[in-house]
Amino acid sequence: MKPAIAAFLLAAGLSLVAPLGAGAFSSDGPDLIFRKSITFKLLTPNDKLATYAIDDPLVDGVVCHYTTPEKGGLSGMVGVAEQTSDVSIACRQYGPITIKEKFEQGDVVFTERRSILFKRMQIVRGCDAKRNVLVYMVYSDKLIDGSPKNSTSAVPIQPWGAGAEPPRCGDFVKG
Repeated sequence: MKPAIAAFLLAAGLSLVAPLGAGAFSSDGPDLIFRKSITFKLLTPNDKLATYAIDDPLVDGVVCHYTTPEKGGLSGMVGVAEQTSDVSIACRQYGPITIKEKFEQGDVVFTERRSILFKRMQIVRGCDAKRNVLVYMVYSDKLIDGSPKNSTSAVPIQPWGAGAEPPRCGDFVKG
């Protein structure tokens, strides 16, 4: 094969898989808080744990922090590694809560690919109307194996500062 054709094929292949890497997010995607190396690799990137923050797009005043492993090595370097399903989440109220519109139980707050074709990580939201608590769950889904890993965090809706009564999440659940 001619070198020019090989270079073109390599560039075309990398352009297809580059958006699937762990660091490829839209401008309104999660904020990287920090990464911590967990496995040393001599000539390629180390395996890491990465902690991100994501604001709920429909609920002002709530942030979710999640930690997920990121594979290094050659496959991680070029963005084709299938990432593991392990993920943890913690969500908190950090200001007055404003719910912008009605939502379905289990609506997707954020999603990210964890492999080229078959695995995604999703953060979904629900409401425990009886207790006025927003509930967030993170899970991975895989076309063949289902959803083996998940984590849940709850955010009780509390008054923030003096004044208005906090919203009741049950008033915003569709159906």
